[in-house]
Amino acid sequence: MNKLKINLLYICFIAGLFVSGQVGAQVPYDRIVNATEEPENWLTYNGDYMSQRYSRLDQITPDNVTNLELKWILQNQVFGAWQSNPIIVDGVMYVTERPNTVMAVDAITGRVFWKFRHTPSENARVCCGANNRGVAVLDDRVFMGTLDARLIALDRINGQPLWNTEVADVNLAYSVTMAPLVVKDKIIVGVGGGEYGIRGYVAAFDAETGEQAWKTYTIPGPGELGHDSWEGDDWEHGGASVWITGSFDPELNLTYWGVGNPGPDWNAGQRPGDNLFSDSVIALDADTGELEWYFQFTPNDGYDYDAVQVPVLADMVWRGEPKKVMMWANRNGYFYVLDRVTGLFLEGKPFVTVNWSSGLDENGRPIPTPQPEGMPTYPGNQGGTNWYPPSYSPRTGLFYFSAWENYATIYRAEESEYVPGQAFLGGGFSVLAPSPDAPTIGIGRTNPINNWTDEVGYASLKAMDPQTGEAVWSYNQYDVSDSGMLTTATDLLFTGGREGYFHAIDARSGDLIWNVNLGGQIVMAPVTYMVDGIQYVSVISGNGLSTFALRD
Repeated sequence: MNKLKINLLYICFIAGLFVSGQVGAQVPYDRIVNATEEPENWLTYNGDYMSQRYSRLDQITPDNVTNLELKWILQNQVFGAWQSNPIIVDGVMYVTERPNTVMAVDAITGRVFWKFRHTPSENARVCCGANNRGVAVLDDRVFMGTLDARLIALDRINGQPLWNTEVADVNLAYSVTMAPLVVKDKIIVGVGGGEYGIRGYVAAFDAETGEQAWKTYTIPGPGELGHDSWEGDDWEHGGASVWITGSFDPELNLTYWGVGNPGPDWNAGQRPGDNLFSDSVIALDADTGELEWYFQFTPNDGYDYDAVQVPVLADMVWRGEPKKVMMWANRNGYFYVLDRVTGLFLEGKPFVTVNWSSGLDENGRPIPTPQPEGMPTYPGNQGGTNWYPPSYSPRTGLFYFSAWENYATIYRAEESEYVPGQAFLGGGFSVLAPSPDAPTIGIGRTNPINNWTDEVGYASLKAMDPQTGEAVWSYNQYDVSDSGMLTTATDLLFTGGREGYFHAIDARSGDLIWNVNLGGQIVMAPVTYMVDGIQYVSVISGNGLSTFALRD
């Protein structure tokens, strides 16, 4: 049963803000589509529809960033990787806890005003942790997806539930772990469950009623474009989940979504063909869900590479010609630049060691070079990068993201039979280690003692030039990193890593300016906002959300 705790002081606080004019009554679509014009707020998962995670705030600079001090900490009540991305609206922060709790928090003090807790169904299944990556806001409502594949609307002022609708069948191991995307009057989500033989899709729901407006499968059915990339009935349980928030171009009216791996994960021979639209980016009409174009990064993926990364959009002069581009650091080890109007391939180069492919052809299709049985494949199963949000700074013209260097795995393919609601994996893998049975890396860090070496992989923060596809500089860490990025108008780059350090880096040179050890792994990107003329930077480390500002 849902449990709701409402702090009446919060209602008084909000009422006071209304009187003082510090907060608008609602967050209409016009505010969200123009989010870059109010950098004091953080209105979407990635800050704005372009997903650049770039802020125009300029109070914190390279000259004074060493004067940052901790202002408040919010302790998580649930253990496990805290991957939520806060939304900040007019001095109030909305953030989720595992598995499906929403909190409204005073962005100045960290005081919790209200908390809504949804308890997922007991038979909910997820492959990689009971994660929730955040909420979306529209008008006077907050929206959250759940581990048991539901979408819930809450009253933004008091946390009361307004509607609760089914997105997919939890009995078949569907889930929603991503933060929803608001577009106009619709709330758009994708479904997880690729490791359980689902058939993935993206769906839009009416923000007022919760009724489904459209639904687009990521695996085409009979008679649809791309269906012939599957054999027999493989498409029915082919995975292709969507579990990271997409981007939106209002001028083109297109939403962009990264699609996950085909199933079973590690036995490509069991599902011959390109397996569209797995491992692809798809461009969907925001009003109808109609597919406008697609680009597939890894056809017939047998490495669990996904393409579930953030589509980062930018308008730039690219090699002398004005372009609407999409930049994409893919889990398969290649960095891509695409034309987001047409989906045409513009550039693609490896950013880590790659041996599953010898390169890309003129259309961006990889030239496969599968490794012999028992030999390592680079990059490894977690990829050259993964879901953690990158950043693009229009000031520097560089694209920033966390990469895993020198990381490889040895795959083992097995025949798998689909059973509803059960894992559908097709084999397994082991991480390449310098000696047999040596400690290695995987999903998350569970021990404060580093008992492995960088021979099994290490973090490399990369600043990529989309004009060339090459790294301009790299900043390395001993352990690997799951941290996302934040850049600002003062050429600062904020990020973290599994070692627990929160870094401020010169976005132009890659030089470390300041850091602090927060004591827990950082597995989400920082955000920044301003209240009463003070700029804050918040980051989640371990089980604490820490917020910094300059010393008074």
